[in-house]
Amino acid sequence: MKTRRTVVNTIALLTFSAMLMTAQMQMPASTDGTKKKPEASAVPKTLTGTVSDSMCGARHMAKDKTAAECTRTCVKQGTKYALVVGKKVYTLEGHEAELDKLAGTRATVKGSVMGEMLMVESVAAARKAAR
Repeated sequence: MKTRRTVVNTIALLTFSAMLMTAQMQMPASTDGTKKKPEASAVPKTLTGTVSDSMCGARHMAKDKTAAECTRTCVKQGTKYALVVGKKVYTLEGHEAELDKLAGTRATVKGSVMGEMLMVESVAAARKAAR
């Protein structure tokens, strides 16, 4: 009788464990209650704005330096280059050497936009508008 009870308990335990494993495998990866947003796809764009840094954006904090000097100083301290287009600031990834030359000036940047990040494909000084 004792052996039969042990066998029944063992089968019940194994069945319960199998059910738990099956349920766990069917659960989504994130169980912390937050819903993950689907990955945004990159959108190719051409933007024209002022080359700055991601910390200062449109308003440079170093009042004793030019916009170019402040941008270069901030980038040397670890921030990323950024493009200020109107009130929006895009963090730039790639082509740092060309961005360094255009720091503080208007530039036209082509690349892929993902949220507020722009993966730079090319950068050039912005053409002056005809008057």
